Amino acid sequence: MNFVRPPWGQRGERTENPVTESFMPLPWEYTNMDLRDATWTDVRDFGTDIAVVPVGSTEQHGPHAPLGTDVITAEAVTDAGLEKTDLAVVRAPAIPIGIAEEHRQFPGTMWVSEDTFRDYVRESIESLAHHGLERVVVVNGHGGNVDALRAVGGRLTRSGDAYAVPFTWFEAVGEHSSDMGHGGPLETALLRHCAPDLVREDRLEEAQDGRADGWGEWQSHANLAYDAAEFTENGVVGDPEAGEEARGEELLELAAASLADLLEAVADRDVSRPERR
Repeated sequence: MNFVRPPWGQRGERTENPVTESFMPLPWEYTNMDLRDATWTDVRDFGTDIAVVPVGSTEQHGPHAPLGTDVITAEAVTDAGLEKTDLAVVRAPAIPIGIAEEHRQFPGTMWVSEDTFRDYVRESIESLAHHGLERVVVVNGHGGNVDALRAVGGRLTRSGDAYAVPFTWFEAVGEHSSDMGHGGPLETALLRHCAPDLVREDRLEEAQDGRADGWGEWQSHANLAYDAAEFTENGVVGDPEAGEEARGEELLELAAASLADLLEAVADRDVSRPERR
């Protein structure tokens, strides 16, 4: 019996041949599609109106974690979430640069203005909608993108161009969400599970020494700080040593299940706009 593993995003099946009594693979049936690997005719024939767009940032995450942490984690959650749904979903390429000027003192950090980011995400989604992918979930891995993504989703939805919903993975992991820092326990844990070779384990002591316990400098419920370097020496917020690999596995499971549930809800939702009262 021969069975060749299908490309990512495709499902192969075995069936018993009544003549040969052997198992033969059926033609591939897509369950989800990665735009990077697909042809335009694949997309034309796929027959879905749902897409996901991973979004992150390229910014410092302390001396122990890579600049691409927010993109890596967003893509990991996206792929794990797609594995948990039977919906046909198109996965767009990730957007790797976001709103991150607050990390500008740390070399390697990249950022765009909030206006540029909003326009880029909005126009990317509009291009998907042009091809019939009119229901879009944006899987976000960066806290600095949250408000802008919500604004983009509202504008697209109210205009009727698309129905777009942002999903930030670290807000969807139950009681763990309260531990979210920056290069801290949650991101370190998920990296240790999904991309362990990128975590500089020999720099964790350095990460601990210069870290802050919380984000910002607060007085009278107002944050006095605008840049991360004002309150953290090395860019870390939270305890990275509390980010065990087993915790990362749990985080991925929780975030992926939440994303799968959201995709089902987006697929089923009546997205027509309410009548004027």
